Amino acid sequence: MSVKIAKSQNLTINSAVDEIRAILGDTSPTLVLFFASSTYEPGEISKAMKEAFPSSTVIGCSTAGEIISGHMLTNSVVAMALDAGTISSVHAGIIPLESPANADTTLKALSGAVGSTPIALDPAKYVGLILFDGLSGAEESTMERIGDLTNIQVIGGSAGDDLAFSKTFVYFDGNAYTNTAVFAILEPKKGFDIIKTQSFCSLGKKLTPTKVDTTTRKVIEFDGKPAAAAYAEAVGAPLSEAASRFMKNPVGLMAGDEPFVRSPQRIEGDAVYFYCQVREGLELEVLSSTDIISDTRTLLEEKNRIAPVEAVINFNCILRTLQLREEGKESEYGKIFSDIPTIGFSTYGEEYIGHINQTATMLLFLK
Repeated sequence: MSVKIAKSQNLTINSAVDEIRAILGDTSPTLVLFFASSTYEPGEISKAMKEAFPSSTVIGCSTAGEIISGHMLTNSVVAMALDAGTISSVHAGIIPLESPANADTTLKALSGAVGSTPIALDPAKYVGLILFDGLSGAEESTMERIGDLTNIQVIGGSAGDDLAFSKTFVYFDGNAYTNTAVFAILEPKKGFDIIKTQSFCSLGKKLTPTKVDTTTRKVIEFDGKPAAAAYAEAVGAPLSEAASRFMKNPVGLMAGDEPFVRSPQRIEGDAVYFYCQVREGLELEVLSSTDIISDTRTLLEEKNRIAPVEAVINFNCILRTLQLREEGKESEYGKIFSDIPTIGFSTYGEEYIGHINQTATMLLFLK
């Protein structure tokens, strides 16, 4: 079997990694991908995973919850090993996030290893996988730069720290990094597909940011009014209750009928802070949540009918996880993936074309 998955809920790093190594067996994967709770010391878990798979490219990050076929977990490590039957090649490196221009150096080096320039990479043959320090605030500018450099699709997520919002880490070949992204160019052996799913419909109400601070992801005014008051009015709630509506009523930048979600984080004074950048003058629609379980199951089943899916990497927003938890549906969500080898994690943001929220972005490897 060219894809294997494993999990451990042992809180001792060496024991957890030994358990994962034993489950994955005597394999020689091209790529090992792992997602680990922030309860594990970052440097030690990254080093131990690389030592367990010394001949593989080993990539991972800290999380706000873990996903594996059949289960949504906390305080665990999940891993996926993909051999040459699924991944023909992988070329990976780090992008320091002090400047978007750092993406140029990394992409040129990795593309050169493939034998191409970044812009000439075949989007039907290659796909980009990216993991960000989830507290860097650099996802938008870096994704924009990557989009300028190459035409391949790039998918991924922003690392978490179990809702501490203190420090998040990405892992690459035995090291742990902050203020860094790990980027990989993957060459799937038998093809790939991508899912972007967000369970929202439009309420038919619009908000246009007219005064913003993109650096801090703060909206100061919507439609010339104080942002918090304008949002409260749009969702039909008293200002004192507006923040309680954030999870069920985010806003979205619409592309046709499909929203690219921007989730409010908090109110400070008259301003609303978001989990991703909101651009001045871009009309947003107020959204209302629908059924995550039904939407996700239906979309995955449709994809699987078109082309059988061998494995799934699932980047699922922490806000979706919190909604599922609130509704008592975490177990039901995990079971959607019971029959397909799957790992993933609850993210501090999702990457697909740009940086988005309250979305699941999934990379599908096809049979």
